[in-house]
Amino acid sequence: MCLGFPGKIIKMDEYSAVVDIAGTKREVSTMMLPDEVVIGDWVMVHAGMALAKMDEEEAIKTLEALSDLADEMDRMETDEAR
Repeated sequence: MCLGFPGKIIKMDEYSAVVDIAGTKREVSTMMLPDEVVIGDWVMVHAGMALAKMDEEEAIKTLEALSDLADEMDRMETDEAR
């Protein structure tokens, strides 16, 4: 299974962009995007590649769901350690 993360484009050049994914900044390739993107757009990022442009509302919902999942996994790990 592959997991992609929504990132907001904060800087870009011809073939790459810097995206902010929940406060972490990563440089990603934009060569796989079929549509033109601009600073402020949201994209789905996987393995260093921006794969698709995303709606901001959907991107934020996805980040919240991923955060909730990570929190639950942390709780489960803590419970198992007891």
